[in-house]
Amino acid sequence: MARPNDEVEDLFQEYADLLSITGGDAFKVRSYEKAARAIGGHHEDVSTLDAKALRAIPGVGKSIADKVAEYFATGSVRAVEEARAKIPDGVRRLVAIPTLGPKKAAALYHDLGISSVDELVAAIHGERLRGLKGFGLRTEENILRGVELLRQSGGRVLLDAALAVADEIVAVLSAVPGCERCEHAGSLRRFRETIGDVDVLAAAHDSAPLMRAFRELPLVAEVIVAGEKKTSIRTAEGLQVDLRVVPPSAWGAALQYFTGSQAHNVRTRVLAVHAGLKLSEYGLFDAASGELIVSETEDEVYDRLGLPWIPPTLREDRGEIEAAQRGELPELVTETDLLGDLHTHTDLTDGVASLEDMVRAAAARGYAYYAITDHAPDMAMQRMSDEKILAQRERVRKLDGTVAGMRLLHGTELNIGPDGEVDWPESFLRGFDLCVASIHSHFTQDRATITRRLVRAAENPCVHVIGHPTTRLIGRRGPVDVDLAEVFRACARTGTALEINSAPDRLDLRDEDILLAKRFGVRFAINSDAHAVHHLGFVRYGAGTAQRGWLTKDDVINTWPLERLREFLGSAQAQQ
Repeated sequence: MARPNDEVEDLFQEYADLLSITGGDAFKVRSYEKAARAIGGHHEDVSTLDAKALRAIPGVGKSIADKVAEYFATGSVRAVEEARAKIPDGVRRLVAIPTLGPKKAAALYHDLGISSVDELVAAIHGERLRGLKGFGLRTEENILRGVELLRQSGGRVLLDAALAVADEIVAVLSAVPGCERCEHAGSLRRFRETIGDVDVLAAAHDSAPLMRAFRELPLVAEVIVAGEKKTSIRTAEGLQVDLRVVPPSAWGAALQYFTGSQAHNVRTRVLAVHAGLKLSEYGLFDAASGELIVSETEDEVYDRLGLPWIPPTLREDRGEIEAAQRGELPELVTETDLLGDLHTHTDLTDGVASLEDMVRAAAARGYAYYAITDHAPDMAMQRMSDEKILAQRERVRKLDGTVAGMRLLHGTELNIGPDGEVDWPESFLRGFDLCVASIHSHFTQDRATITRRLVRAAENPCVHVIGHPTTRLIGRRGPVDVDLAEVFRACARTGTALEINSAPDRLDLRDEDILLAKRFGVRFAINSDAHAVHHLGFVRYGAGTAQRGWLTKDDVINTWPLERLREFLGSAQAQQ
């Protein structure tokens, strides 16, 4: 289920969009956008807060606090419903297209009568947008890319949303009397970046209590099919969840089978056939006699096939079978291996929590060290200055080591400009413990230009990490057009680490890119890019993505002890 804070964030962002479409006051639009971000990033459950506590959230005044209370009391907000009634459904459908803002959607509807994605694509191909103010060739290209992204998503949800639902279901079903095992399976267990349907597997001698508890979950909006072995439901958000219940004796075979992927399962079934066996969700059987060989644990199934247990995140038929046969499966990095986070933000720029709150939350995770990397001045909307960043440095130095002994690194996230330059001169940058450099604009530059831009940033003697290297936002913005091999080659040469940005709508680098970069000998950093306290937990998704890229602890610089990390940061500068 979505966090109550996330529900309110989405509602107020929608309200801001609706106000923008109808020509509402720009200050009011910005106020609701700011409040949406602040509520979404607030560490407390806003559904439990009274009016005074709500107004204590930055950007939340009496009017907004009243709307939050109204939403949790009635399930809706009258002002939002009234704004929705003023906007035709067609315009609201167009707003869902990545890169197409609310004002352009309104212009398309009112000037050309376009009220669907298909109509918009046809209008672009028919050159009907050419005379419309604000719509040039580049705009048309961006819209078509946005439509492609929208269609590619195909109703799939981000990893974090699917995991939240799965975790809730597994927790409830595990407590049902008679349930011996319960776990999510499928692409979710493999940590794919987006999920179509959620697969949950349970083991019990009697499936009826589990199926009943599943159907009666508060998140269930519709029961699609109800059976003794399988029940499927749909949540209010439209996510399908399938529950399968198997006998405890078949648990291992079923978990292996329903984790997939299809290509991996084909390979394991072929191995079984060559050994005179038959593998199914019920077990590993002798092909001739039908006698059950093993089925209770995944380890037994893989062992009987002549393989060690293969981590779910590797089960994509990308060489894991061969590596297992050679005894060369990597010991994958895990979330618990992370000793610190090297890319986070505070309310000095676009974060919503104070430096002190972020430090305390990081220390509560058991980190040995933690970096604060607020934005640099080239992102003008963040209003950073030399004086502000130096004042923050003093606060960081005073806090260093005072919270659970955690050491603090003062850093910054630099903006990689159109020509590859970064915000501050080298003399100023050398005062930071750590510099992350990221692209935040000019995403549509050509391949050669983007590649030169990133290579130049990697060659900067003060840049330690390239942040979210392809800039993608899953389902909303595609990756920049870049020669990644050239960038990876440059990072390997200069000792610049590549970030695995753990924000669930980024997961950038993606797993395929990590696999390629690793071949060049690049080091990586698994970072949260947290803008709020609860974002620190995003590293769960980054660690899963790193596993899909076959990374070990040694590949990831923020699994290293602080002394080794400092040596890396220093040697990275020395190499340049």
